[in-house]
Amino acid sequence: MLEGAGEKLALAVRMLEELTVLLDKGFPLRPPDIEYAERILSMDRTASLADIFLDTVTVSSRNKAIAPKSLAQKAYLDAMRRNDVVFGIGPAGTGKTYLAMAMAVALMKKKEISRIVLVRPAVEAGEKLGFLPGDLAEKVNPYLRPLYDALYDLMDFDRGQALIDHGVIEVAPLAFMRGRTLNDAFVILDEAQNTTTEQMKMFLTRLGFGSRAVITGDVTQTDLPGGRISGLVQAMDVLGHVEGVRFVRFTDMDVVRHPIVQAIVRAYDAHKPG
Repeated sequence: MLEGAGEKLALAVRMLEELTVLLDKGFPLRPPDIEYAERILSMDRTASLADIFLDTVTVSSRNKAIAPKSLAQKAYLDAMRRNDVVFGIGPAGTGKTYLAMAMAVALMKKKEISRIVLVRPAVEAGEKLGFLPGDLAEKVNPYLRPLYDALYDLMDFDRGQALIDHGVIEVAPLAFMRGRTLNDAFVILDEAQNTTTEQMKMFLTRLGFGSRAVITGDVTQTDLPGGRISGLVQAMDVLGHVEGVRFVRFTDMDVVRHPIVQAIVRAYDAHKPG
C-alpha cells in the first residue's frame, strides 16, 4: 500500500504502472533505471517509459542495448532520424556524443551510410602542440581520444580498428575537413563550442549528398582564446529557423553518468563568482 502527499503519491503510482509495463515486456530493470524513470515522469507525467527505454538504437560490443534514458535523449534520437543536421547542446554526461555515435553505427549496419567521420577541434593545435613529439596526427591524437573510446565501446575493437584502417571510419581534427566534400557519410562534430564562427560554417558546408551531421557541445565550457565568439553559439542564432536543422538542449536532468556528475553540474550552474 502506498501512502504520501497527493503529488508524490500520484507520481509513485504512475511509476509503478510504467515500470510494470517495462517488466512485462522483458526489460532488464536496473537500479539506475528507477532514478531515470522518476526524472522522466517528474518532468512529464504522460510519458511512456516503454517508448523511451525500449527505443534501442544499436547493441554495444558488450551486448548492451543502447537506448535513451531521458526525455531529451529520446528527442535527440528522434531528431537524428528525421533531420539532416542536429545540434545536441548541454552539459557533460548527457550522452550527446555517445548517442550520436550509436546512431552512426546503427545506420552503417543498415547500409544507409557508407562511412562515419568523427571530428573534433584541436584548440591547442598551434604553438603549444608544436613542442610535442610526432607528426600532426600524433600531436592532436589526445584531443580525439574520447571519440575513439566511444567508438570502441559500441563496436568490437578489432572491427573498429579495421574500419579505421580502411578509411570507412575516420577520426580527424576539424582542420582536416577544409576543402572536402563528404558524401553518404554520418559526420559528428564533437566539442563544437570550441569552433570559431568560420570553422563552424566551413564544417557545415562540407556535407554532400546523402550525408548527415550531428554537432555536440556545451556552451558553458568554451576554451577559445581571446574571447572569440563560439561558432556553436552563433549557429544557435543563425540556424534556429532553417528547415532540416534541429536543436536539442540537454540539462543536468539528463546526466546519465555517476550520480555525483549531476550534482557537480548543478553546483557549477548555481555558483556565482565573486
